[in-house]
Amino acid sequence: MHRHRAGSMHQSNKPFKSRHATKGTLKEISKGKVNRSSVKQGGGLKALSKHDRRHAAKVLQQKKREDLSRAHRVFEGRQGTPKIVPVLPLCPDSNVDAAIAALYTSMGQQPPPSANGPLVLEAERFKQKLQLVPLRRNFYNVLDAFKVADYAILLLSANVEVDAFGINTLLSILNQGLVNVLPVVQNMSNVPVKNQVTVKKSLLSFIQQFFPEQEHLYSLDADSDSVNVIRYLASQRPKPLVWRDLRPYMLADDVEYLAGNEETGLLKVTGYARGNPFNANRLVHLQNYGDYQIQQITSAGTQRNQGTMQEDVTILDTPSPEEQDDLDKEDQTTKKRVPKGTSSYQAAWIFDDDNDDYSDLDDDDDDDDMKVDGANDDDIVEPVGNGDFDQEEYEEIDKDDKVENDDELDVEEEQRQYEEYLKQRSDEFEGHKEFPDEIDTPMHMPARERFARYRGLQSFRTSPWDPYENLPMDYSRIFQFENYLRTKSRVVGQAIVGKVKPGSRITLWIQNVPKGAYEMFDKERPYVVFGLLQYEHKSSLLNLQISRDNAYEEPVRSKDPMILHMGFRRYKVQPIYSQNSNKGSNNVHKYERFLQMGRSSVATVYGPVVFGKVPCMLYKETEDVNDPILVSTGMFMNTDVKRIVAKRIILSGHPFRVHKRSAVIRYMFFNTDDIHWFKPVQLTTKYGRVGHIRESVGTHGYMKCTFDGPMTQQDTVMLSLYKRIFPKWNTELYQGGPIKEVKTIDSSTKLTPMDME
Repeated sequence: MHRHRAGSMHQSNKPFKSRHATKGTLKEISKGKVNRSSVKQGGGLKALSKHDRRHAAKVLQQKKREDLSRAHRVFEGRQGTPKIVPVLPLCPDSNVDAAIAALYTSMGQQPPPSANGPLVLEAERFKQKLQLVPLRRNFYNVLDAFKVADYAILLLSANVEVDAFGINTLLSILNQGLVNVLPVVQNMSNVPVKNQVTVKKSLLSFIQQFFPEQEHLYSLDADSDSVNVIRYLASQRPKPLVWRDLRPYMLADDVEYLAGNEETGLLKVTGYARGNPFNANRLVHLQNYGDYQIQQITSAGTQRNQGTMQEDVTILDTPSPEEQDDLDKEDQTTKKRVPKGTSSYQAAWIFDDDNDDYSDLDDDDDDDDMKVDGANDDDIVEPVGNGDFDQEEYEEIDKDDKVENDDELDVEEEQRQYEEYLKQRSDEFEGHKEFPDEIDTPMHMPARERFARYRGLQSFRTSPWDPYENLPMDYSRIFQFENYLRTKSRVVGQAIVGKVKPGSRITLWIQNVPKGAYEMFDKERPYVVFGLLQYEHKSSLLNLQISRDNAYEEPVRSKDPMILHMGFRRYKVQPIYSQNSNKGSNNVHKYERFLQMGRSSVATVYGPVVFGKVPCMLYKETEDVNDPILVSTGMFMNTDVKRIVAKRIILSGHPFRVHKRSAVIRYMFFNTDDIHWFKPVQLTTKYGRVGHIRESVGTHGYMKCTFDGPMTQQDTVMLSLYKRIFPKWNTELYQGGPIKEVKTIDSSTKLTPMDME
């Protein structure tokens, strides 16, 4: 029989997109099946043969396997790089020394007398090495260790519950990037046998709140249990941490210092290179001290042979003078102060020297509390409104209803009624919680002077706003990318190539380092060095997408001091917050006086450039520096300097007389000149009406307004004004927490068993 086969030019119609898919199709989708696209010849329409398709699929599979194993090949073999495994005590009575001793004993090795620093456990049975990092209960040491960790051992206790320090550290390591963890239970022998199953279930339930995929609890009571822990660490592949693996990093084994002068010298840091290759042209970041240049990178002997034989030191990489990154954080060339008559772009960056309080704290407090003492002579006067109101036919107020000058109240009566109005409105809206941007117009100074730096917008989402208009002097110090995503792609691609292979033991020769960076080195504290990508030392405007932590219930106000943990860096910042919205076409976003609960916001600060989805956390310092409070968590978003954060204020008025679509409004302004100044700005009401100011009536600030629908006496008229807000240049490097650890409990002390419920 002859069977017909369709040719290459056979028409194939597009299948109908139906919601009613078959059960088999839904099952395949749920399994995550991805149909393989056909392999075509270059530029041709004819499909390849079945043999060629199989060969192409095989090549693709081999490439994926090589890419997957390349990152983990450095750990294989007796000469491989040790896996970093911090040992974290979550409970006050957890014993780190006992846990490490149990692991050494299970491998038939003599345990160290005391675990005062990173220890390399050579598991000959599994042909791997583990670098155990004993952690004392110090918050910042824990964060530094987990930034470079491949796995982690979490020590739990059968006697004592996990305290506040343990929970705080668990939240921190989850937010900065999760690694594979092994929960290990200690002191189980102190629990009665009949209660041990209940205790294990309780501890497993607690761990699954933070690590839902965790299904087992481990123990180190017997050698077989310890061997199982080592087998898991040796056989599994570390979970990738994308933001970390984009950069080279190192956990120092040894640090030396060669003094150059009274203040700085040459710092030699030895350890295993990890992540992307180190590059001598790029800068390195030292925790608590900042960024520095590399003099050279040399090879170092293995830890096993160190001290027993002298190996030749090989120079692996040296910086190129024309390609090495400099230490200039601020832009010194792009945005210079220029005389009149230069290009529009340069002129847009000009800002008056006299105007230094463009985003002063006192200015914002005045808007919130209306504690106005007088107008500032250096306020920038900007035109309000974005065009005239569309001309429409409106009904005129009857002459009988028109407020004449003779009907105006005297000054005393006007003041009395205004105070009663404020009191009544305050009681009705509970301190303006319904409209937090609403403020009262000052009576002792003209509104056109008090709000001279504000403007009106007919549409908050679409009205144009020049992003280079009236920029502060701080904007002349930052760097702007023409195309951030394209630059990121190029920089990340270049970072993959380098002369220093990951997994090799090297020495970084870091120049012009303060002596304090060497004195900070302590065997009991993780000493971490991160390599920077190109441009990551330059200052720019950082936008962070964050959300408030549900456990923190205190109000979080813009410009409150915070500690920013962003990837491998820590800074003292005072961020400003804005709404995380992308619906507008003018890149204008509403400023938020307080960080709202239950929704995403954007925090804006000045700081060094970063590439990639770097996690960030905002902490509030307490009296105990070792116990900061987590306020919000999120991710680095972008360095968009054109993003406009606009602060809104609402001036409100009360209908004095109403006739259909026309009304006489009072209490919004108190003189005629203010009415004429703000006349182009659109009016809205709390009941959804839209209108505009027609004319002034009298001398006490009464004005005739017309709306697009009938007005009611209970309505309130609002006029919205906007001002661009900039962060202050107040970002400082955070010097880290204390060396001391939180109080621990001796495991030999008799304790009350934990609650079984």
